[in-house]
Amino acid sequence: MAIEDRRQRERLARRRLITATARALAESEGWDAVTTRRLSTEIEYSQPVLYKHFGSMDDIVEAVAVEGFGELAETLRAARLGSPTPADELGRVAAAFNAFAAANPALYDAMFIRSTRLHFGADDTPAPLIEAFTALRETVATVAADRDIDTLTEVFWAALHGLATLGRTARLRPDHDTARINLLVTQFQAAAF
Repeated sequence: MAIEDRRQRERLARRRLITATARALAESEGWDAVTTRRLSTEIEYSQPVLYKHFGSMDDIVEAVAVEGFGELAETLRAARLGSPTPADELGRVAAAFNAFAAANPALYDAMFIRSTRLHFGADDTPAPLIEAFTALRETVATVAADRDIDTLTEVFWAALHGLATLGRTARLRPDHDTARINLLVTQFQAAAF
């Protein structure tokens, strides 16, 4: 059993190395620079070793995205901590979402922009996706009153995604991020009551 445990640990370590390297390359050079040939060179494993862990580049991108949703869930939960009021909580979470997107553009692309087979609300939705949605949902629930929390969360998420995407592609004025987040939160809270 000890040999099998060691092999499993080594396999998980190689998977983590592959996803970490793919993410680092994507953040520094964009997803187009991430190829199996480039990854195999960077991590010093052959391409067949990559394919033992991931069937395709799409599988690698999806693994990176799943990791990203776990990080986003942690980020949103941390933003909620210490919020004295629901109004403050919603604003802190919205700002944290925006900051996460700005700080991790390639990761954000893997999570939300690139085409993947990852789906929310499906039987096979990976746990980190559910955790990220739940972290946002718990915050929205503080101002939802008697309205459908899931739909409100989807609308809030979509608005945050729009602001993050348009902001980082220079389609919005860069010096107004905070004002846009504050306006979104204020309007969202005002509509809740």
